[in-house]
Amino acid sequence: MSRLALALLLTLPLAAAAADRVTGKAFATRSEVIAPHGMVATSQPLATQIGLDILKQGGSALDAAVAANAALGLMEPTGNGIGGDLFAIVWDAKTRKLYGYNGSGRSPATLTLEYFQQQGITDIPPTGPLPVSVPGCVDAWFALHDKFGRLPMKKLLAPTIAYARDGFPVSELIAWYWQRSVPRLSKYPGFKEQFTRDGVAPAKGERWRNPYLADTLEAIGKGGRDAFYKGRIAGTIGDYMKANGGFLSAADLAAHRGEWVEPLSTNYRGYDVWELPPNGQGVAALAMLNILEGYDFSKIPFGSVEHVHLFAEAKKLAFADRAQHFADPAFAKLPLKGLIAKDYAAERRKLIGDTAAKSVDAGHPPLDEGDTIYLTTADKDGNMVSLIQSNYRGMGSGMTPPGLGFILQDRGEMFVLKPGNANSYAPGKRPFHTIIPAFVTKGGKPWLSFGVMGGAMQPQGHVQIVMNLIDFGMNLQEAGDAPRIQHDGSTEPTGQATAMSDGGEINLETGYSWETVRGLLQKGHKVTYADGPYGGYQAIAWDEKNQVWIGASESRKDGQAAGY
Repeated sequence: MSRLALALLLTLPLAAAAADRVTGKAFATRSEVIAPHGMVATSQPLATQIGLDILKQGGSALDAAVAANAALGLMEPTGNGIGGDLFAIVWDAKTRKLYGYNGSGRSPATLTLEYFQQQGITDIPPTGPLPVSVPGCVDAWFALHDKFGRLPMKKLLAPTIAYARDGFPVSELIAWYWQRSVPRLSKYPGFKEQFTRDGVAPAKGERWRNPYLADTLEAIGKGGRDAFYKGRIAGTIGDYMKANGGFLSAADLAAHRGEWVEPLSTNYRGYDVWELPPNGQGVAALAMLNILEGYDFSKIPFGSVEHVHLFAEAKKLAFADRAQHFADPAFAKLPLKGLIAKDYAAERRKLIGDTAAKSVDAGHPPLDEGDTIYLTTADKDGNMVSLIQSNYRGMGSGMTPPGLGFILQDRGEMFVLKPGNANSYAPGKRPFHTIIPAFVTKGGKPWLSFGVMGGAMQPQGHVQIVMNLIDFGMNLQEAGDAPRIQHDGSTEPTGQATAMSDGGEINLETGYSWETVRGLLQKGHKVTYADGPYGGYQAIAWDEKNQVWIGASESRKDGQAAGY
């Protein structure tokens, strides 16, 4: 595509935007959802309704989140499921405190770095048995439920079990991703039998059933977390992996435990933005915000050359540190406080010039002495949950144990197969993780629970939502619908990492002016149009003045925000 053609394309209005809305919110595809008692926002409307029903039955925000997550594992297997990992941030109204949970699993105890070296494998493959790590989702459900749940787990899983047996209509975007995954994953035993009909993915509107998953969820509802991590299910997974060249064992599953973690925050213009510490990448969003806080965006319009340029350059700096310093803290000493220190941000900010940086080195922060779905829920008592869950690449590894109805994740692909890196592979280690929930408080009170799923887009999406709300004065729906920026090409903390040497490229959604595109090109940026890599947003805000919940859902996905 020529630069002229690209520039002309980008002058088109955002596909779903209504520039003539009488409210004056030009980017909003629809109004915010406002309700007095509770709110659920997910990427699939039926899952949203399940969560809402749980709230109406007296369930907590956490109960609704677990019920909705279980439904998404059935209805959106292209992004998540009980074969994957989970992270969550919970606002507990009783203690007026945020709690973080890292529900990511570890690598198999019997798989070593030496094995990869002996086999001549330099990068862990994205599918098959080698990238499979322990799935942490079910453990996280029970750990969170033990602390914040009200209704029995059986009741939370019952709606999904019913849909799994009776069938549900597959929604449009999920059908599209499902159809793309089938040719790639059908070679793995169990996938074709459990996730296709005679080798064909379900079409939009077609009813899909998964009786195997119904059986698995029933066993979990009756037997608790141990029904998954010990006994028949764990044995089936271990036997299947061994028979198909894998290393994940029943012993690995039995040894798994997730971890309660303290969320980290930075203050952005009076608002405290919260993320979870590594092995996830949330700290990158905080680092970007610290760098961008040094610029006065009341004088820099949304969508201007300066806005996009500063955003991309801040991202390059934060991601250079992400590649160097983010890993499992049990295996590496990570400079977390240094990475989000204001003086360190000021030092990094000095590296931003008037033109695009072609390469960026990691900094030296002071050491401390420490495809995916996103959903959020809120209940009548003021509790809020920010939850993200994933199989990693779409439908995961393709490894589908017989008779269980779910696919194992391929998160182990994110390890580096070179010694000396913070994220180097080791047995029993958690890989670098992309999935991150977020939360914002103001004056010690809850203000916003939100997330933007989508690989390396996630910290970039978090920053854009925060800026759209705080710097550009958008409402909650408009903040998600406004055209997005994604910078691609930074050095990565993964096996496929190569150092950025060409400045990467800026992907812009339709809605940016040709003047902005031309100005970015003049600054030395490579600008491209990309269809789809901009993530998936859900959000719930608390309106303290009116004592109501406000919900917003991603217009680029199938989802829905709903309240009562």
